[in-house]
Amino acid sequence: MTTAPDQPLHILKTVFGFPAFRGAQREIVDHVMAGGDALVLMPTGGGKSLCYQLPALLRDGTALVISPLIALMQDQVAALRQLGVRAAFLNSTLDAREAAAAERALREGALDLLYVAPERLVMPRMLDLLEQSRIALFAIDEAHCVSQWGHDFRPEYLQLSLLHERFPAVPRIALTATADMQTRVEIRHRLALGDARVFVSSFDRPNIRYTIVDKQDARQQLLRFIRETHAGDAGIVYCLSRKKVDETAAWLKAQDVAALPYHAGMDAATRADHQARFQREEGVVMVATIAFGMGIDKPDVRFVAHLDLPKSIEGYYQKTGRAGRDGAPADAWMTYGLGDVVQLRRMIDQSEGSEEYRRVSFAKLEALLGLCETAGCRRVRLLDYFGEASEPCGNCDTCLEPPQTWDATDAARKALSCIFRTGQRFGSRHLIDVLRGHATERVEQWRHRDLSVFGIGADIDEAAWRDVFRQLVTLGFVRPDHEAFGALRLTESSRAVLKGEQRIDMRRMAPRKGKSATVRRKAAVDGLTAADASLLERLRAWRSEQARTQSVPAYVIFHDATLSAIASAHPRDIDDLSTIHGIGAKKLERYGSELMALLRG
Repeated sequence: MTTAPDQPLHILKTVFGFPAFRGAQREIVDHVMAGGDALVLMPTGGGKSLCYQLPALLRDGTALVISPLIALMQDQVAALRQLGVRAAFLNSTLDAREAAAAERALREGALDLLYVAPERLVMPRMLDLLEQSRIALFAIDEAHCVSQWGHDFRPEYLQLSLLHERFPAVPRIALTATADMQTRVEIRHRLALGDARVFVSSFDRPNIRYTIVDKQDARQQLLRFIRETHAGDAGIVYCLSRKKVDETAAWLKAQDVAALPYHAGMDAATRADHQARFQREEGVVMVATIAFGMGIDKPDVRFVAHLDLPKSIEGYYQKTGRAGRDGAPADAWMTYGLGDVVQLRRMIDQSEGSEEYRRVSFAKLEALLGLCETAGCRRVRLLDYFGEASEPCGNCDTCLEPPQTWDATDAARKALSCIFRTGQRFGSRHLIDVLRGHATERVEQWRHRDLSVFGIGADIDEAAWRDVFRQLVTLGFVRPDHEAFGALRLTESSRAVLKGEQRIDMRRMAPRKGKSATVRRKAAVDGLTAADASLLERLRAWRSEQARTQSVPAYVIFHDATLSAIASAHPRDIDDLSTIHGIGAKKLERYGSELMALLRG
């Protein structure tokens, strides 16, 4: 494609507008260019796409990119075309004429990259088409979908091993942002990547601040978080059920938050419309189940919030990674309580999976609960799960305001005694009423006012008791009995506590008053003068108009970081403009004169 002595770097600069490779990108590109297979683990926003897009431009033929989501294909193709790259996709949104045109372009070698869904790829007709075409490489995106232990398992991914059988000479690169050691082994096995070189980048996303709070009034807590730290920002709120998605989105909208629901129970047209609005409009908050988000390429999502506990650290990390892809400060905020723990344990207990599946699921949940309850740095705990050692980050709630711990042995013994004295038949709400001496109708009905434990915990408030019961469950001294409607029962390990043979320390949950994300985000552009800030707003308005005219998301035109760099640097001419991060040759040719006119105006 070029006669430059360093082709990958030359294309990185001239096509993509980036001055240098990051991390292991160059090593991966060189390996795939040379025909090697690779498994790449790189965090969301770490530059995974370049690892196959660059070899696609340097190797003969067309790169086939296997992607599970239609919206991701469309946005990535739109972004590549902006760069002058010959890209297309094949999916169900195309009519017969458009699909035939894409297939013809593939056969004729007129494409650099073709995006296709896995279920279409493995169809005999598609495989025959590939046999008639020159294929540069196969890129299997979101490769963790092959893992039956994973959080995004897609059965059709299991068939992708046929690529190795049918096209043994074509290099394959599998990419994911989320895979523990067990998932990595499964990816290599199921995709026949036994000889592939494995590249593992740091899983750290230092721009993301992790915060986990005790669930009290979840909606109000969420609203306060949005208003105080992310008013007017794009964000994602995850809920466990469709009903809760609908109710939360409607409630946020009533509070003047631009919120939209998204879940698999909605009709396809509405779902597609909401996703398009989230991608293309400014400041939309998407309230969704886990059906939303995999592969979302929107770089300016400023926060990801969880109103319910996810099922695993992998699921949590994957979803929080959708915040701050542009490298600017972002937040991962979650609220959780004992009810979340009980519900997820019930779902695992009642699942139709094998005993091994339930065992693994419980282990993953326990690891996530450890992250929630840690008194140490959350990032250290999170990265340790993926086998990466780190130091306290200074950018999570437990680092910014270290939680207090207290000797909860006496409170724990009271709670355990109350469970025992009431017959191990009740949930935490009733037990707290008994401990605090509240003679409710139910307490009177069961004559629990006559028990020795009635009122012995009156000195501890209700919120603190909720913390005690939640931590007793997560520490394994108590287990919910799902067949008895969530009644709490003692485990064998509680015996030592009741006998006074074991001390229990617990973390004390308290409201946090750290600096807001808004303050941090504004600090990142504080270097701009008032005139520069005004210029930045004009640049954004120009970008919005370009996006509307071309029917593409605004970030496909330019990322916020590129516009901020232009406003700060004040390039004097086209040559100066060409040095700005994110402006390649095609975009310079297409938008250079308009940008210079804005700068001079």
